[in-house]
Amino acid sequence: MIRDDLPPMGLGTWPLVGAEATEAVLAGIDAGYRQIDTASIYGNEDAVGAALAQSGVPRGDLFVTTKLRGNDQVSGDIRGALEASLDRLGLERLDLYLIHWPLPRIDRYVATFEAMLSCRDAGLVRYVGVSNFLGHHLRRVVAETGEVPAVNQIQMDPSLTRTPMREVNDELGVLTQSWSPLGRGDVLGDPVVLEIAGRIGCSAAQVILAWHRAKGVVPVVRSADPARQAENLAALSVTLTAPDVAALDSLDRGEGAARDVEREEHF
Repeated sequence: MIRDDLPPMGLGTWPLVGAEATEAVLAGIDAGYRQIDTASIYGNEDAVGAALAQSGVPRGDLFVTTKLRGNDQVSGDIRGALEASLDRLGLERLDLYLIHWPLPRIDRYVATFEAMLSCRDAGLVRYVGVSNFLGHHLRRVVAETGEVPAVNQIQMDPSLTRTPMREVNDELGVLTQSWSPLGRGDVLGDPVVLEIAGRIGCSAAQVILAWHRAKGVVPVVRSADPARQAENLAALSVTLTAPDVAALDSLDRGEGAARDVEREEHF
């Protein structure tokens, strides 16, 4: 199962490119991150690959994720897209390959998932999953392919608890990963978060990342600052009480506050 192989926290790389991306990934690996997350559309797979090569960490100790961009869903050349990503990353095999966005208007995500499974069966990738899928997208993939995506990486933070979406993931046996786990608004400065942080003696970011872990979710958090990277990773040792988790849950703004994956299109 992927949960046995996936490190408990990922290092995100968007929107870093070039030398900045390479340096950030090298610093993250030095801090202890072993799960590195990128995507074709980020334009930094080559820079991430340079860091992987320079790190000195054995390939088997690193878990590398990238994502298929929308244009490649449209073209249908999924294997070609994967091979191009592998070439940029300097890898022979990927650990996790995700459909970055469902693009329901294009209606290619089921065929795309099937093609990605063929890449898995050919030994080019260990696990195949999705990103930003809703419940009905997931159910259709499972119904039409007979296979369950290993992961669904979704937008999530205490102000977007994504409870209905996580319930579908859990029902189907899909591991939930979270992108933008620290939020893109005022979550880090919310009085509820700050009260917990002050009481238990950790940072606001560590409280939020510990909340993700309490939910059984694997967060993918991005920082180019070595000190902040280490601080975030140290959240793995932070434990929240059930009342603390409930207090953070109360910040939820509902599914309507999440990005509209039915309408947004990323190519």
